[in-house]
Amino acid sequence: MTVSDPSPWALLTDLYELTMAQTYMKEGMNGRATFSLFVRRLPPDRGYMVVAGLEDVLRYLQRLRFSSEDLEYLRSTKIFDDAFLSYLEGFRFTGEVWAAPEGGVLFANEPFLEVTAPIAEAQLVETYVINQVHLQSMLATKAARCAWAARGRRLVDFGLRRTHGADAGMKAARSCYIAGFHATSNVLAGKAYGMPIAGTMAHSFVTSFPEEIDAFRAYARTFPDSSTFLIDTYDTVEGAQKAAVVAKEMEEAGHRLRAVRLDSGDLLALSRQVRHVLDEAGLPYVTIFASGGLDEYQVADLLLAEAPIDGFGVGTRMGVSADAPFMDIAYKLVEYAGRPVLKLSSDKVTLAHRKQVYRRSGPDGRFLEDTLALRDEALNGAGEPLLVKAMEDGRMLGAPPSLEEVRRRFREEFARLPEQHKALREAPAYPVHLSPGLADLQSRLERELATPGGRA
Repeated sequence: MTVSDPSPWALLTDLYELTMAQTYMKEGMNGRATFSLFVRRLPPDRGYMVVAGLEDVLRYLQRLRFSSEDLEYLRSTKIFDDAFLSYLEGFRFTGEVWAAPEGGVLFANEPFLEVTAPIAEAQLVETYVINQVHLQSMLATKAARCAWAARGRRLVDFGLRRTHGADAGMKAARSCYIAGFHATSNVLAGKAYGMPIAGTMAHSFVTSFPEEIDAFRAYARTFPDSSTFLIDTYDTVEGAQKAAVVAKEMEEAGHRLRAVRLDSGDLLALSRQVRHVLDEAGLPYVTIFASGGLDEYQVADLLLAEAPIDGFGVGTRMGVSADAPFMDIAYKLVEYAGRPVLKLSSDKVTLAHRKQVYRRSGPDGRFLEDTLALRDEALNGAGEPLLVKAMEDGRMLGAPPSLEEVRRRFREEFARLPEQHKALREAPAYPVHLSPGLADLQSRLERELATPGGRA
């Protein structure tokens, strides 16, 4: 199994997706259904979401098959009848997908994507679709916040060792790169996605030598033009002084020390002291790289205090989105057999029917407001439609954009998002309105379903 081939994962689903699909078949329900994937409300301190995970979803839908081993396992559970297992044996996704492109910016209740297919097909894929879009969009949003806080300084993803599994580590690296990180320490992600890779050294490397300065010299001999020294193993300021000695030795040999890294302690005070040591030694070109439990909040605070830090390694808190580790994401049926449907549960009311999102911008190109509308509703002056058809008859419409193209889309869209909505704390809600057609339909359906006998 490779990161680009999810086809062996047909059983990566919740049991009820399969039991519902069998029931649809037994009841003769094969009408076309539309399911909408959206976030009901944004996590705390989030003013926007970054779209990620669509490519994995489309590849999964196009390749989804049940193997003979899958079918044998399902038969062994004694839950499913032979007719349903025969259906799964020839299963192919035949539907269409409308979606917001990866790298775009969305807000609460706006669809990431909508899947339309015979209801059993659209139901069966729910778990994987949620899983991929939820994780990657959550991490891309966290990464975008880190990149905004870093104000253009170099950012490297250090999160792999503490992400929740290998697949999450791969997706975290990709999501970070989409949202503005410059590189990752994850070598497999570099190979799989064509991303830049970066790394320094560990404390174990330093402690394996009799003297700290011996470790620096050894590393410099191996990597004379790309060395970063980790200087906080014992005493950070003394480590900086030893790094300066080796850097001068490197100069004499025609090379330059690239950077020193701080990984603990009071990063503001230490970065100032280390910068002083380096400048006093005539090494203004040696940059300071900081890591150690950082995310957007610490990065922003350090730079607000004018810490002389040139780059950051962001790891654990980024890789698990520590302050907001989940989003209230849902994949809900909004239309079946031409009939708009909705859910009326308390605090979980859904918006009926297939949809489009329109975005209006001001003369300066900045986003002003969005309108959630019916897919086929004609609206004048509502702005640019965001959802595009990405799949038809179970086949992707063209090759997916490259990672660099997705990254560029994010950069362009994020630049158009007004600054107040990028705030790390208490960002105001971006205005999202319902179109007249959607508002009227929603009001009518809610009245009908609230009337005794209206659910008949």
